[in-house]
Amino acid sequence: MVEGKAAVVTGGSRGIGRAIVERLAREGADVVLGYANDRAAAEAVVGAVAAAGGRAWAVRADLGESGAAEQLMAAAEERLGGLDILVNNAAKSFTPTPLADLDDAAFDAVLSVNTRAVLATVRYAARRMRDSGRIVNISSVNTARAVPGIGAYAASKGAVEQLTAVAAAELGPRGITVNTVSPGATDTDLLRGTNPPEALERVAGLTPLRRLGQPEDIADVVAFLAGPDARWITGQNLRATGGLG
Repeated sequence: MVEGKAAVVTGGSRGIGRAIVERLAREGADVVLGYANDRAAAEAVVGAVAAAGGRAWAVRADLGESGAAEQLMAAAEERLGGLDILVNNAAKSFTPTPLADLDDAAFDAVLSVNTRAVLATVRYAARRMRDSGRIVNISSVNTARAVPGIGAYAASKGAVEQLTAVAAAELGPRGITVNTVSPGATDTDLLRGTNPPEALERVAGLTPLRRLGQPEDIADVVAFLAGPDARWITGQNLRATGGLG
């Protein structure tokens, strides 16, 4: 349980992020969720949390913009009166592109959200998070399972995994744990919008549990890492993939 804890979830308006917000709030955390553009979706999450008896607030933050990550963290800390939990879930979608055709601008756009913003929020947390806090960064099965065309995305998430390991070593003396969760193919609007049905059927068949993941599957793992039972786990990458990869 995370009763009374102050949590920030980036990319919290849909999919895995929404499931994380709702799970943490259900366990008693006060949650600020960051969103880039879809205010209606973000407010729908806030409403759903309130209807279930929890508390959440939405803060706009396009993490591709310079300084947006720091502004989100400062706004969240002011709203919550402190910081105990940080979940870096926001990620920029990416049109699969062979490395031979990948230009610098496209590469930088992915890294600005997927990597640089994670560095910014973790840096803020390193300075301001209360002792015994929890940081969970969301990566991807694609850092272990190479797929043609996703070089920029895989590189951005691989960097997040290394930042996690270093942050765990640096923040451990304060009792702050830092871990990664790497989802497999998870049934979200983003996944279905970028993959044809036959591709989703194929990956479900390759998964030992024979289905796509659900956002709640990932949220459950994040909630565990954010809670007291994971106090002795840090610097790890939990692959929540149903056995894929």
